[in-house]
Amino acid sequence: MVGGRARSRSPRELADDPENWPHADLSHHPAAAVVQAIAAALQKVMAEQGLSFRRLAEVSGVNRQTVNDVAVGRCWPDVATIAQLEAGLAIRLWPTPPTPPTGPRGS
Repeated sequence: MVGGRARSRSPRELADDPENWPHADLSHHPAAAVVQAIAAALQKVMAEQGLSFRRLAEVSGVNRQTVNDVAVGRCWPDVATIAQLEAGLAIRLWPTPPTPPTGPRGS
């Protein structure tokens, strides 16, 4: 498996305070932090649009349980799943990358 044993635990389980998902500290797990940002964006847009997991599954083509698992941090979503959710919602879920530093490496 890509990433080896790094994904043997769910992103939520890697948080210092899993009960605070999707707002727990994951600064020491950059990949899990990306999944957490996706989950937070997903939860926010679902609330704003009044979407249930079932309805989002219908509009995105992603299985309802998978939608739920992404939202609560129980899985490592693949690119196809994220792309389908983004298309179904007509929004970007993937977080914006940090601004690169300026100087020799960032120029």
